[in-house]
Amino acid sequence: MASRSSTKNHRKTPHPKRSGKSGLPAGTLVHLGERKTDHAAITLIEYGPDGLTETHFDQLADCQACKPTGPKLWFNVHGLHEPEVMQEIGQRFHLHPLVLEDILNTDQRPKIDDYGDYLFFVARFFNYNTATLTVSTEQVSFVLGRDFVLTFQERPTGSFDPVRTWLRADKGRIRQLGVDYLAYALLDVLVDGYFTMLEEIGERTEQLEEALLAHPDATELQVLHQLKRETLSVRRAIWPLREVVNTLVRNESRFFTPETQLYLRDIYDHTVHLIESLEAIRDLIAGMLDIYLSSISNRVNKEVRGLTVIALIFMPATLISGIFGMNFKLLPLLDDPNGYLYAFGLMVAVAISIGIIFWRRRWLD
Repeated sequence: MASRSSTKNHRKTPHPKRSGKSGLPAGTLVHLGERKTDHAAITLIEYGPDGLTETHFDQLADCQACKPTGPKLWFNVHGLHEPEVMQEIGQRFHLHPLVLEDILNTDQRPKIDDYGDYLFFVARFFNYNTATLTVSTEQVSFVLGRDFVLTFQERPTGSFDPVRTWLRADKGRIRQLGVDYLAYALLDVLVDGYFTMLEEIGERTEQLEEALLAHPDATELQVLHQLKRETLSVRRAIWPLREVVNTLVRNESRFFTPETQLYLRDIYDHTVHLIESLEAIRDLIAGMLDIYLSSISNRVNKEVRGLTVIALIFMPATLISGIFGMNFKLLPLLDDPNGYLYAFGLMVAVAISIGIIFWRRRWLD
């Protein structure tokens, strides 16, 4: 079951259709969401203070035959479209059918449930694509037991690679502490990714603001509405995630030691910071629509003013030419050989005088 990411690029991620489960009993294992890998893949890391063993399963039968002996376990699954894989993991760790159902439904909002022997919580990964200016999201589910951590991802993203590196290199205290510290480390990496994404969105928002002030057009307006949609999607994930972390900090689940709780408080502070940064970006985006409308109105006013100046400069010439073009036999300078030059000079003098007046009033800027 070697995992391979799908190369299909969607500008808009389709929402899972819940109608696919209509009429089925609760706990029925049906995948709801986009299939993002060709095959599901399972990785097992057995670790402790004395060492680490990492195993990749190419076949479901190999996973079924495996009997882990390590003191602490981390099972990671890539690909959620194969219910038989979920069934195997569920039977091995005695997971409730509703937990497996929530894992397979990839449209879950971040939440946390205590099932007594283990803790189940859901979060979301986010990635900002600077080329297409879109935010992609995917669900990641966690199951924390007394001596194991289970993670379920829609596809391989590499988001947890730093934690794997720490485990392999025995950096910090991750091998010495319990699986609760591993769960903290995974959450911390996930939240750090939010900061990177918001920084990129913030930079793009500032660039868009400068563009709207300089040369507003319909292209910037489309990007503005796109950013508004993306930040709304991020907001729907960060706000409930704060409540999830807050529940872990209060230790209502009994799965985190007091030492690990100190680290969880740091994650909670990060989520509060994320919400403040996100709201600042959303306020800026909301104000940018007014900037766009004001810029368009200002540009139209300048164009109208320019046309008005041109019309006023040439209006006296039109008046003079109209007067001398009247069909009267007796008109001043009509029989004068230099009459044309006098009339033309008067037109130029009046136009220059009006132009000087407008220039002094800065109407020609």
